[in-house]
Amino acid sequence: MDAASFPHAIEDAKATELDRLGSQQALVALTDADLDAETVLRAAARSEYTARETFAEWTDTATDDARETFDALADEEADHYERVVAELDGGFTPDETDADRMHDYLRSLDATVERAAGLVGRSLATDRTQLQVVNFFVNEADERRADLFRELRADTQEGVSTGVDLLAAHCDGEGDWERARETAEEVVQIAYDEYAETLEGMGLDPKPIC
Repeated sequence: MDAASFPHAIEDAKATELDRLGSQQALVALTDADLDAETVLRAAARSEYTARETFAEWTDTATDDARETFDALADEEADHYERVVAELDGGFTPDETDADRMHDYLRSLDATVERAAGLVGRSLATDRTQLQVVNFFVNEADERRADLFRELRADTQEGVSTGVDLLAAHCDGEGDWERARETAEEVVQIAYDEYAETLEGMGLDPKPIC
């Protein structure tokens, strides 16, 4: 495996999970079926804040290039968070203990290779969910907010190439690439499992993808 094939390998291995994370039920799971603009925005703000905290924790990495990358990502997610919160009528107070399972797993990673792979997996999973946020505001005829989340989603998509670049710099042999593959796939699987369990707890089937 190499940098060029890595993201495609993850997408192929986790195609079903990624498709379902990008289904119309994604927002149902994120908002506990409370599908109004304020609740969707609060869920998005919570996601951006959680990502900022994860990347900020990763700046303790030993290598300069990885530290600079994760610091820039933390700043980017902080900007995303502030832009989303600015759309809320009642403000937002983040709960620092409210990380989802995917971010709990990401924060448990120590090595640069695993963190870079985690970034790829997180970006692939979050990209699918953010598409549904865009679609929500399109359906609400709120093109301004749809454009906002298109911009945030574009930044999230760039996380794939950012993670792959770090992997290219730090993977030393097939063993590292295999460890990276396992980590990225695990990130997607954890995100999907939490999504599926949330829907099942609401009496909904997570399997349909339309």
